[in-house]
Amino acid sequence: MAKKSIFSKEFLKKIEDILLVEKKRIETELSKFANKSTHISDDYDATFPEYGDESDENAREIADYTTNKSLEISLEKTLRDIHKSLTRIAEGSYGICKYCDKPIDEKRLLARPTSGSCVDCKKTLTDEL
Repeated sequence: MAKKSIFSKEFLKKIEDILLVEKKRIETELSKFANKSTHISDDYDATFPEYGDESDENAREIADYTTNKSLEISLEKTLRDIHKSLTRIAEGSYGICKYCDKPIDEKRLLARPTSGSCVDCKKTLTDEL
C-alpha cells in the first residue's frame, strides 16, 4: 500500500494548478494537427495534411505528417503523465516515490510536477550513479 502524501494542501493545489494549465496547453497544441480519439482516453490521431498533387507538395505532406506524428506521441505521453499525477493528487498519494515510497523533494516536483520517482531512484534507474 502506497504512503499518503505529506505535502500541504496549498502545495498540492499549486501543483494541481500547474498541471491543469499544462494539460490545457498540450490539448490545445494537439488540436492544431490531430483529432482526439473517441475510443481511447488521451489518444489523438495526427491528421495527414493535404497540400496538393505535385511531388514537392507530396514530399512536404509526408515530412509534416512524420513530424506531427512524433510530436503527437510525445505530447500524448506527457498528457498521460499529467493525468496520472492529477489522479495521485486526488487519491492523496502524490509526491511519493513509486519505487522507495519516500517523499519526493518539493523542488523536484515544482520543476517536474509529473515526477513519480525521487532523484535517487531515478539516478539508479538511469545508471547515473
